[in-house]
Amino acid sequence: MRVMILGGDGYLGWPTAMAFRQAGHEVQAIDNYLRRKIAQETQSDALVPNPLLPERAAVFERVTGGKIEVAIGDCCDFTFLSGELQKFSPDVIVHYAEQPSAPYSMMGYDEASATLSNNLTATFNVIWAVLKHAPACHIIKLGTMGEYGTPNIDIEEGWIEIHHKGRSDKFLFPRQAGSLYHTTKVLDTDLLWFYVRTHGLRVTDLMQGPVYGLSTDEADLDQQLSPNFHYDDIFGTVVNRFLVQAAVDVPLTVYGRGGQTRGYLNLRDTLQCVALAAANPPAAGELRILNQFTETFTVNQLAERVQRVGRKMGLRVDVQNVDNPRKEKEEHYYRPVHHGLLELGLKPRLMSDDVVAAMLGQVLRHRNRIVVERILPRVRWR
Repeated sequence: MRVMILGGDGYLGWPTAMAFRQAGHEVQAIDNYLRRKIAQETQSDALVPNPLLPERAAVFERVTGGKIEVAIGDCCDFTFLSGELQKFSPDVIVHYAEQPSAPYSMMGYDEASATLSNNLTATFNVIWAVLKHAPACHIIKLGTMGEYGTPNIDIEEGWIEIHHKGRSDKFLFPRQAGSLYHTTKVLDTDLLWFYVRTHGLRVTDLMQGPVYGLSTDEADLDQQLSPNFHYDDIFGTVVNRFLVQAAVDVPLTVYGRGGQTRGYLNLRDTLQCVALAAANPPAAGELRILNQFTETFTVNQLAERVQRVGRKMGLRVDVQNVDNPRKEKEEHYYRPVHHGLLELGLKPRLMSDDVVAAMLGQVLRHRNRIVVERILPRVRWR
């Protein structure tokens, strides 16, 4: 297949580009370095500097012999994106090209406006570029489990049957996102569903939980091919934050009571999920929604796991509850369905103690670069 990766410089985008190329597909990676720019502006740089996208592609080609085409440009520029689609003529577009930070989207008006404008314009442009140049192309858009919120009922896989006053119909599962970033992802889904119904696009919307991990088959070939590892409060996930805190003897900061439950998955499983979605496209006129995670944890459970593993490795790892900077339920019902990807063949890699130890070992090799002030919450929802 000819696979176009939008946001190809990102934590998920770069490993996805490498994995598709290694699998024998033709790959183009597009990025405008928005994430790097925001990280620099907010003093949230990655733990280890990563080469720019053309340099990464050159290292990958030297190590593997596989060429990844690179285009630097903004997906919010329709002329640019439309021109790239016309030239590359993709069979599959993997759309990661969005501002991915919930805390950043809640910092203030400018950050909220930038998130709203970037994320919706990028998705809108993808839709119209596909309609214009590649109407049979399969769009795989990265959604988020955060779209659903934490309802007091089971979370179905994207859709729900409603029985009301003697009649029934099928609707998108109700969304109640907890940040503006997550709300833009809800609006993405609505935009895609409108154009699927109207123009017969084929779309897979992957509702992904938080991803952890630094290791993939391709990234392990050379240090310069590693994905971006952010540990700060803007771009870093709770798993990354706990690993870094354990490495520098800072108590693991649990927000509030720590009962917040989410679905997590290994970076390697993200690559597996996207590949399975691409190899099994939906029909034209179908919006397929897949809940993309492998297991659920509370924040307390994650802290306990990192603490246990860290202490086995000779580290002093304490846990501390701090005031929650976010507006969210700290204890809640959470039971999401996730059978679609398993039915397509997903073989999950679960978060064992060995997996945590391997990640912690990687962090320890770079602990002299850790800036403790970036770990603690700098953004409050209210």
